[in-house]
Amino acid sequence: MSDKKLVRVGDVMKSKVDMIDGMTTVAEALKEMKHIETKTLIINKRNEDDEYGMLLISDISKSVLATDRSPERINVYEIMSKPVLTVHPEMDIRYCARLFDRFGLSRAPVLDAQHNIVGVVSHTDMVLKGLTPELG
Repeated sequence: MSDKKLVRVGDVMKSKVDMIDGMTTVAEALKEMKHIETKTLIINKRNEDDEYGMLLISDISKSVLATDRSPERINVYEIMSKPVLTVHPEMDIRYCARLFDRFGLSRAPVLDAQHNIVGVVSHTDMVLKGLTPELG
């Protein structure tokens, strides 16, 4: 039996999340990225029956920068991912890492029991905050 402490997604996730509306332009969205580590924007639901969306810096690079499109003329909804796979804060980070691998994810929104966004988790969070304390 291992005495290793179970590390959960809620222990390592970033709880500061930038949320925007899908009608926001990419230029406005970039201005909204307040946190130095932000590589992700969560797109808010339009209504209760809608799903959250997600926009990554890499989406902007591929869909705007590489195609020489104007960020002032593109709305976030045109290039975001939706629906997105989500995880819950009680999930073991080992299972979260396996889920990311299986579906080719780099990060995912974290939803509480009421289906509200409480954070975002990435490979970086899981490895640097979850794995390294064991090595310490």
